Amino acid sequence: MRRQEISRLGARGRTRGSDSLVGVSSSTQKRTSLFECHRAAGAKTGAFAGWEMPIQYAEGISSEHLAVRRTAGIFDVSHMGEVDFEGPGAEAFLQRVYSNDISKMAIGSAQYSMLCAEDGGVLDDLFTYRLGAERYLTVTNAANHDSDVAWLRSHADDFDVELRDVHDEYAMIAVQGPVAREIVQAVADTPLPARMTAARGIVFGRDAIVCGTGYTGEDGVELLVDPGDAPALWDEIVRRGAVPAGLAARDTLRLEACFHLYGNDLSADRGPIEAGLGWACKEDTHFIGADAVRAQRAAGPAQRLVPFKLTGPGIPRPGNAVVGGGEVTSGTHSPCLGIGIGMAYLPSAGATVGEHIEIDVRGKARHAVVASKPLYDKETDG
Repeated sequence: MRRQEISRLGARGRTRGSDSLVGVSSSTQKRTSLFECHRAAGAKTGAFAGWEMPIQYAEGISSEHLAVRRTAGIFDVSHMGEVDFEGPGAEAFLQRVYSNDISKMAIGSAQYSMLCAEDGGVLDDLFTYRLGAERYLTVTNAANHDSDVAWLRSHADDFDVELRDVHDEYAMIAVQGPVAREIVQAVADTPLPARMTAARGIVFGRDAIVCGTGYTGEDGVELLVDPGDAPALWDEIVRRGAVPAGLAARDTLRLEACFHLYGNDLSADRGPIEAGLGWACKEDTHFIGADAVRAQRAAGPAQRLVPFKLTGPGIPRPGNAVVGGGEVTSGTHSPCLGIGIGMAYLPSAGATVGEHIEIDVRGKARHAVVASKPLYDKETDG
């Protein structure tokens, strides 16, 4: 579902929170049910969030990235976690623990929200799907899944809700790009759900929850299926033209679209307002952390997260200092724009579109300009 990938590309990678991506596998890492599909396709795998995941395939990151922008790519995101909520108190419980307004969700809808601590820090960002009158399914970031489940359970006692960790019941496949829906529709028994909605269906003869969401800035769907059904479905979608893409391309795609990455752009040390996610916080629902979020919204944050583009050579990386105050949280080379791009927390006074900044990249000053979202727009850049 959307979120949590890597921020440094190639055979070696950077730390994402407590996670480290490296170009070698480990016998201690878990593997998804699609692992043999990746190996057969020549994927370079790496350890990420406790999983051995495909980082890139033989054609390389840029090729995978551009396939998603031009036609369709397919991603294994089975490392993401799922939590099922059911019961007459499910809505009230989620209203208490999630930052967005759960009461606004119709059956079949999707919603983005955050888990916040009492001080307003972000514990995770999540997508939730309402599957029935009293049933919801939330997708968590892989590295945060166990802590999310424990935190949710610790707050559930006063609500009539059954909470189940159902991570092992699902594999997740994302098909993204201009022709992604066309490819999946050809093997689906009913029309695919619209963007930001979800529905049960049959895809290539397999039961699936089909979600009109993604993490690339392109249209497409995400498929939740039984792990045993995932390989055949993956092979068929690839046969029909979707290009296998790894976590590295997923990261460059999400950054061009200015989607947040937990552990980089979001953390327990940052609140939703400074991260630019106030739109997903409805303080009047009295979610945990609402008072702190309301106070920051009223006072205005000292720093704000902004996207930027380099105006010359260089590739920014997370942790690079911004001269005069601030820090890069995500950075990469944009395959579509051909320049270095990223996001950074800057003092609020300088966090305006068009502001020129200077970034220390390995001891060299690199000039950049604060840009508007998204960093790449097909209508203006393509």
